[in-house]
Amino acid sequence: QVQLVESGGGLVQAGGSLRPSCAASGRTFYGYAMGWSRQPPGKEREFVAGIVWSAASTYYTDSVKGRFIISRDNAKNMLYLQMNSLKPEDTAVHYCAATTRPKNYHTDYARRDVYDIWGQGTQVTVSS
Repeated sequence: QVQLVESGGGLVQAGGSLRPSCAASGRTFYGYAMGWSRQPPGKEREFVAGIVWSAASTYYTDSVKGRFIISRDNAKNMLYLQMNSLKPEDTAVHYCAATTRPKNYHTDYARRDVYDIWGQGTQVTVSS
C-alpha cells in the first residue's frame, strides 16, 4: 500500500505563495492519478486540483484556476501544488490523495470517492 505524507503548508499573507508537497512511499504509485483537496474550517472537503500519471492532463476547480499549478515528479514519487496569489478563502487543511482506479479519471477527478489513498493533511493559513 502507498502512504502519502504532505508538507509545506504554513502561514502566509494574502497575495503570497506556498508550495505544499506530497511524498509517496511504500509500493510504487505507478499509474496512479493524484489530486489535492482541501477542507476549510467548518466546511466539507472539496476538490482543488488533479493530475494523471503522465501529467499530460490536469484539472482544477474554478476558484483556483490561473493561481494554482499541480505537478508531479514520478521519479521522486512526489506531488506538488504551487499556490500563488493566495486569498484568505484558501485557508484550509490541504490533503493529497491518489486513486488506484484511474480508468475514468478524466470525468471523475473531482469526486471524493475516486480517491482511495489519503495523506494526513497540511494546514494552509492565509491572513488578510
